[in-house]
Amino acid sequence: MIEHASRRIRILGATAHPTVSWVVQAAKNLVMDLEDAGCRARCLIRDRDGKFPRPFDEVLKDAGIEVVLSGVRMPRINSIMERWVQICRRELLDRTLIWNQRHLLRALREFETFYNEHRPHQGLANARPLHSLPAPRNDTTARQNPPAEA
Repeated sequence: MIEHASRRIRILGATAHPTVSWVVQAAKNLVMDLEDAGCRARCLIRDRDGKFPRPFDEVLKDAGIEVVLSGVRMPRINSIMERWVQICRRELLDRTLIWNQRHLLRALREFETFYNEHRPHQGLANARPLHSLPAPRNDTTARQNPPAEA
């Protein structure tokens, strides 16, 4: 999951064969993580994949999170998440030999920490998701009073 405003990611789990119970449990974990962090999500954008059963949407609805479905064959509708998937593949998975699911989850957790705490984001003024944005520069005095020519 990724928060659009801050670009913070949350790894909810990984499986090769998602079942209804696994996906619903991931939704419950998301709700608990958000409550523990003191965050309030208004909506969740997801695609129309069959991996998301009705109970998945109901768990989120009970938590007060509106589920917004993306359009059919519209990958740009959720471009922030698509970009994160590309970054994860390019910076982690293409460079790491993954042995098993446990190793994958550990690598993803370490990448989550790196991505949220250390990696600068160009679209966020080179800020990191878990840090505040840098203060805007105040160059108005330098522009109003140009240096005198000799």
